Amino acid sequence: MAKVAIAFITKASVIFYIAKILFRHTAMTFLKKIKARIVDKFSGGVETKEIGKQLDSLVPEDRDYALKHLPYHMVEAGRFEQLHQWLTDFDFIETKVFALGVQALIEDYDLAFNADVLLNGEKTDTLRLIQGALRLSAHILNQDKTQLAGQLLGRLLPFEVPEIQAILEQANQLKGVPWLSPLTSSLILPGGALLRTLRGHFGWVWAVAITPNGKQVVSASSDSTLKVWDLETGRDLRTLTGHTKTVRAVAITPNGKQAVSASEDYTLKVWDLETGNELRTLIGHTKTVRAVAITPNGRKAVSASEDYTLKVWDLQSGVELKTLSGHIWSVKAVAVTPDGQQVVSASKDHTLKVWDLRSGSEVKSLSGHSWSVNSIAITPDGQQIVSASWDCTLKLWDLHSGKELRTLTGHTKSVQAVAITPNSQQAVSASEDYTLKLWDLQSGEVINTFTGHSNFVHAVALTPNGQQVVSASQDNTLKLWGLYSEEALNNFTGHTKWVRAVAITPNGQHAVSASKDKKLKVWNLQTGKLQRILKGHTHWVQAVAISNNGKYTISASKDNTLKLWDLRTGKQLRTFKGHTDWVMAVAVTLDGQQVVSASQDKTLKVWDLQTGKQGRTLIGHLSPVRAVAITPNGQQAVSASQDKTLKVWNLQTGEQLLTFNGHTNSVLTVAITPDGQHVVSGSDDKTLRVWDLTTGKQLRTLSGHTNAVLAVAITSDGQRVVSASTDHTIKVWDLKSGKVIASLCCDGPLLACAVAPDGVTIVAGERSGRVHFLRLEGV
Repeated sequence: MAKVAIAFITKASVIFYIAKILFRHTAMTFLKKIKARIVDKFSGGVETKEIGKQLDSLVPEDRDYALKHLPYHMVEAGRFEQLHQWLTDFDFIETKVFALGVQALIEDYDLAFNADVLLNGEKTDTLRLIQGALRLSAHILNQDKTQLAGQLLGRLLPFEVPEIQAILEQANQLKGVPWLSPLTSSLILPGGALLRTLRGHFGWVWAVAITPNGKQVVSASSDSTLKVWDLETGRDLRTLTGHTKTVRAVAITPNGKQAVSASEDYTLKVWDLETGNELRTLIGHTKTVRAVAITPNGRKAVSASEDYTLKVWDLQSGVELKTLSGHIWSVKAVAVTPDGQQVVSASKDHTLKVWDLRSGSEVKSLSGHSWSVNSIAITPDGQQIVSASWDCTLKLWDLHSGKELRTLTGHTKSVQAVAITPNSQQAVSASEDYTLKLWDLQSGEVINTFTGHSNFVHAVALTPNGQQVVSASQDNTLKLWGLYSEEALNNFTGHTKWVRAVAITPNGQHAVSASKDKKLKVWNLQTGKLQRILKGHTHWVQAVAISNNGKYTISASKDNTLKLWDLRTGKQLRTFKGHTDWVMAVAVTLDGQQVVSASQDKTLKVWDLQTGKQGRTLIGHLSPVRAVAITPNGQQAVSASQDKTLKVWNLQTGEQLLTFNGHTNSVLTVAITPDGQHVVSGSDDKTLRVWDLTTGKQLRTLSGHTNAVLAVAITSDGQRVVSASTDHTIKVWDLKSGKVIASLCCDGPLLACAVAPDGVTIVAGERSGRVHFLRLEGV
């Protein structure tokens, strides 16, 4: 009887299971059909080719629904090819970015990477490149969606993939508004280590920490704030305010609920990360608090200060428990061993010290660095220490014996920070040479170098899975990197160091760039191809000008000289000597007879171009002269100086005619309109100003840049001004209205710009060494 019952139950179970499967299959088939109908309703059918027109044909409510949900419904309906078609259509990309923001679009691509979506490898790779380009530009598009076309062109041009080229062709047809179109792919490309940039701080980012779940990042800045970021989306979640000076360090408790910050206001603060509320302030240090670490149980914090001490705090009560004294100079870093028994500190006195946390006594001192030790990290297995120093090296130490195991060399400037991977096998360092490096701790070899920051890199933090790293920089940003990403396609065009100046020949066929790498380069303006290199200066080349007949180029250098070159052959013709300090700027009269130079020695000099003979010296500025421009009639020069003024000079007599006052900081650049009526200046005060050349009266202020304006150029019709700024943007302004009509944000500070005679072709130089070739469209 029992056997019959068991057989019956087993048979019933099988029948039930089969029925369940059939029901699920029927339900899924039915649901799939419903999804397919939804897709057809909003997409206009499977084979539609004109996605933009289809979206425009929908009533607003349907259009909003389609933009939000259609990709999801396509996946559910099995319409994978249609999903691919929409995600490779510029009209859809543009419409969704403008309606819902770039992150919503980035998440649509994630749908296509689902294991259930049956796209071939090539199509998936194409979508990853497009998504990668959008992610790299997300911090820019969040501020200015009108740059979408320019950003995609600048990042995707080299990829010879039909779908990508089709997107770019659509983007190039953009009408209605002026925009800047890259002629070459001079932005950082997708597919490499750099994944995303987080921008929001108004000052240097000094420190970064990642929550234990890997979902959030906390950063500390010289703007006196901390910020909490969503690591997946790059969204700025909240700002923690309370410190009165620069925040130098931050650490997160093991439960991920609280953060502890250290500041130049001599205090530490404890924060609730969910609410952003300040919980308590820890007071006791008498100078800047440079670093903080938290014990594995989350109960204590250890701080390091410029008052030469470390302090141990009870995080719950905020009570100071003990002071660790022994260093003879500023203590710059601190770490706690994984077992919570010991503390390791690093100091400007060139040493590391190991302390017993319970007693506060010094256990040992490690010596080996030849300069300040800036940062330390302890391997997760608690066996070794890695230190980073101003001596440009990292060192690996045995924690128990204090023995130095090896030195890691490769950085060319101070190493500011170090973090260790969860497997204790590798380390990531950050340096004042603007790079991060990934090291094999066993061999001491560099595995990879990460470039992308445009200033000192102060801090690094690794995600808990060890796959990604977040860096914090003096360029005011944080960057997210894939630690083991493949190397991106190399599209670098330019110099190996800063591009200090650019000029364009009068026929608009060539551009000349001048660089910190001591070279000038001549480029074909139509193709962006390098044609020749001019070598001869022994220091940075600060400025360049071209004679009106296009035969000669004149360069100015930090070696205190100017040089005259034959532009066609690249031959150096003569050297102009006379300045007693760096030559910062140069201009040539339209008749090609005279050269005017501006110098760090506070003077301008007038030279005969053909003979190289020095004429008059113009004296009047109280600080270095940064720029000079000559009126079209060749009779006057206008100079710009770090003394915050511009001056107008009679070139025939050397007489100072006018002084323009108005800028509130150094004046760094100057240009004169083709009719000789107006002057445009750019300044460290973040503004451009327009002046009447005859009266010296300020006519208007052009505001919009968020950092120093280093270069200005005026179009040949005198209608527009192009400016380049260390805020990473090149802007085109309507001179009459003073309004920005187009802008493009690059990946680094821009130091130079020039505009061709056609009024729309623009060349810009970046601190990274990149040279950008752009075209103003839609005018």
